[in-house]
Amino acid sequence: MEGFSRPSSTEQKTKVDEKVDYLNLPCPLPYEEFSREAMMSLKPELFEGFRFDYNKLLNQKFFLSHSVSMGPTEVPVQSPEIIKIPTANYEFGANYVDPKLMLIGRVMMDGNLNARVKCDLTDNLTILANAQLTNEKDMSKGVFTCDYKGSDYRTRLQFGNGSLFITNYIQHVTPKLSLGGEVFWIGQQRQSGVGYVARYETDKMIASGQVASTGVIIMNYVQKVSEKVSLATEFLYNCLKRDVTASVGYDYVLRQCRIRGKIDSNGVISTYIEEQFPMGLRFLLSAEVDHVKKDYKFGFGVNVG
Repeated sequence: MEGFSRPSSTEQKTKVDEKVDYLNLPCPLPYEEFSREAMMSLKPELFEGFRFDYNKLLNQKFFLSHSVSMGPTEVPVQSPEIIKIPTANYEFGANYVDPKLMLIGRVMMDGNLNARVKCDLTDNLTILANAQLTNEKDMSKGVFTCDYKGSDYRTRLQFGNGSLFITNYIQHVTPKLSLGGEVFWIGQQRQSGVGYVARYETDKMIASGQVASTGVIIMNYVQKVSEKVSLATEFLYNCLKRDVTASVGYDYVLRQCRIRGKIDSNGVISTYIEEQFPMGLRFLLSAEVDHVKKDYKFGFGVNVG
């Protein structure tokens, strides 16, 4: 037929190369980290006051940690006015890190103890145990987790005290799209629910979403401007409370510095800066300003080792 040219051999070869091998899809991220890139920009580790962390390496697998924090703590009150009291805390930690086994322990001044164990039984099967012991009655917690990683899927089974039961599953259905679901039951609170997640990623963007029976809808989008700059947005809607929050964040990685921050529809602006120096020295700057509640938080930290 005249006016219609046949596709070239190069175009035909490209179409053949684009065929998807559905039996050889990549392994997805864990269900809990479906929006990991967005959270890096939108939810940095903000703090208030002063923080000093020191890590002492004893050998290649064992090191000690010391953490000192000083700053105000918000007191819950019924009035809209925010009340803060000055507090200080010291935390001692012992850590054992091995390719197959990780042991982490933390002891605080008030007597609270946090412990975590992670053991890789095989290349695909991992077990984790977390425990939190406190002096308060019926406030100690313990959670046991079993993770299994397949060729193109991940699944997790988790249970703990208080009749806690959680199980989830996520799988790549195409090279760029992964879908997952979750079921949980909290017997102590007589609460149950289900959730679903979806994640679509390319070399330049990542889009993810979550819907839960608790009435929460979350949508995230990350645009990779370059290897060092990425922009993120989040839309959160609570159907039960009729509450909507939209956030815009950024993540900028320099040669020795990393800057992250966000601004949301509630008028909250936050920034988190990490400055890396030689000999394992890091300086941290944290700032959060809430114009509506008139709450201003600023923090300075030093990390050695």
